[in-house]
Amino acid sequence: MTQRDLAEPAYRALAATLRTQIAEGRYADGVRLPTESELSDEFGLSRQTVRRAFQDLVAEGAVYRVPGRGTFANENGGGGRYLRQLGSIEDLMNLSADTTMEVVSAPARRVDLEASGRLRLDTDLVYRMVFRRFHDEIPFVVTNVSWPESIARLVLERPELAQGATSTYTMIGLLEPHLQRPIVEAAQSITVAAAPASVAELLNCPEGHSMLRVDRLYSDADGDAVELAVSYFLPEHYTYRVTLRRNAFPSVG
Repeated sequence: MTQRDLAEPAYRALAATLRTQIAEGRYADGVRLPTESELSDEFGLSRQTVRRAFQDLVAEGAVYRVPGRGTFANENGGGGRYLRQLGSIEDLMNLSADTTMEVVSAPARRVDLEASGRLRLDTDLVYRMVFRRFHDEIPFVVTNVSWPESIARLVLERPELAQGATSTYTMIGLLEPHLQRPIVEAAQSITVAAAPASVAELLNCPEGHSMLRVDRLYSDADGDAVELAVSYFLPEHYTYRVTLRRNAFPSVG
């Protein structure tokens, strides 16, 4: 599988572009967006692709449609939260499109029995780093990342991973160009957890505050684990949405 094979679907790319334009004020609340035909001409896409992008934006509340009049921006539709609709590895990589990462703790070698076990390593040593992510200058998530040493060494010298560095990258976005095989799976679990003191300080919330904890174990095309990411999201500033689709329609009759 090549990088080209992992390209983001055109409708998702268009939805992300329109979402960013709304957030940046190009289309203020209640302002009509271009028509399907206008967007089709502007971006060189089919009307069906544009319609699919609008459908996703309507589903997440970023726009609303008025029959006979058009599609309108709804910049308050997320209730002041960062909303991300996820359905693929590409969607996770595209967190870099509208958020900023700040490195709290640069990658360092340490003993971590739990992380090494989840990464299916034959050693107790992992490389671990901590970062937080901002949207509109508001910190909304702290993430602890653990890598096998062989993976960490691929990116340790990157300036984006120095303590205090800020960038628009995602960790898997930084990693994948250096991997022999692409990342094809993210095994995910979601729970409610109390904010540890270290997380509470970074997100400006009380210790013990209820958080959305999301654990993701990323694996490559050979099934080898390449990254364990444990994230604590502030529910006040984050909405998580997943679209579920059927693989096949049942036969009728």
